[in-house]
Amino acid sequence: MRYGLVVNPVAGLGGRVGLKGSDGPDVQARARELGAVPRASERASAALAELAARVGAPVVLTAAGPMGEDAARAAGLEPDVRYTPDGSATTAADTVAAARALAPDVDLLLFAGGDGTARDVLDAVGSSVPVLGVPTGVKMHSAVFGVGPRAAGEVAARVATTRAFTEAEVMDLDEDAVRSGRVSARLYGHLLVPDAPVRVQQRKVGSSAADPYAVGGIAAELAGRVGGGRLVLGPGGTTRAIAAALGVDVPVMGVNVLRGGRFVAADVNAAELARIVEADPAGTWIAVTPIGGQGFLLGRGNQQIAPEVLRAVGPDRLLAVATEAKLAALGGRPLLLDTGDPDLDRALAGYRTVITGRGRTARYPVQGA
Repeated sequence: MRYGLVVNPVAGLGGRVGLKGSDGPDVQARARELGAVPRASERASAALAELAARVGAPVVLTAAGPMGEDAARAAGLEPDVRYTPDGSATTAADTVAAARALAPDVDLLLFAGGDGTARDVLDAVGSSVPVLGVPTGVKMHSAVFGVGPRAAGEVAARVATTRAFTEAEVMDLDEDAVRSGRVSARLYGHLLVPDAPVRVQQRKVGSSAADPYAVGGIAAELAGRVGGGRLVLGPGGTTRAIAAALGVDVPVMGVNVLRGGRFVAADVNAAELARIVEADPAGTWIAVTPIGGQGFLLGRGNQQIAPEVLRAVGPDRLLAVATEAKLAALGGRPLLLDTGDPDLDRALAGYRTVITGRGRTARYPVQGA
């Protein structure tokens, strides 16, 4: 097996700082101003380390510097550098050029990025070579990524013996529309990916209108549990409907902090949320809902709820909320965690209580990605 690796070094830069994406130089510059730290190379390295642990010393063809070479060397590998970018290595054109340079000589092309990077890889290689994404972005609606970095490495290793592939959807959101409060996603095409349904994520499934009775019951249950405390409400159509039942209008994307049916803070980033929680961690609750069809509870679209905040609040005040219909649509697949902190993911894993209505709960499996 010959593996290719292309890293989009700025993928996911806007996540923890609450920018709802990382597309475009202006957004990337703003993210850095807000203190964003690139993590794409680190996550790509984790995938390669898992691959190497399973197959020995894999042959890795990659691009120079932050586009893949750095990640390979951090994983203890000696990569074959086949492409060197002319500029900063942060544009879509760089990703397309690198993927095209590597594709003819590899059996599986790994790429580290988000939905925007998946679109670039689609433009570059189409279905000419199997690919697999290492999830590092903010928008993660496509079905072409491992459920986590280590899962991507595991699946890449399995390809050496299975050689089983399937077509999967490349989806993407209009980031400008999201920032203005509208969620607009579209299908861009299909990539050929390893056929590993449990370890490769499903595409995001849009939620139908939530049952008002169920949502009202969840809202009442949350209000009863939180009492006079603060409620950190993660993004999503379900949580937006819950907020409306509590008398607050919140956007479908973004993390908001409420108390007693009023805003404490709106659309916070990770640093702002950490400061709010630090003042009274014992009086703070966090409510998040899984992504429809995928099951991600943490680490997809809600990166503002960072590991340090989760540790400060504690596992008992982390509340999962979902209608029974939303859980049933997962078909028994577990809820997933990809916080970026494997130790925290393990600590939060197991069977957790999901609030499904007033006085109604379900015990559901949760596992690290």
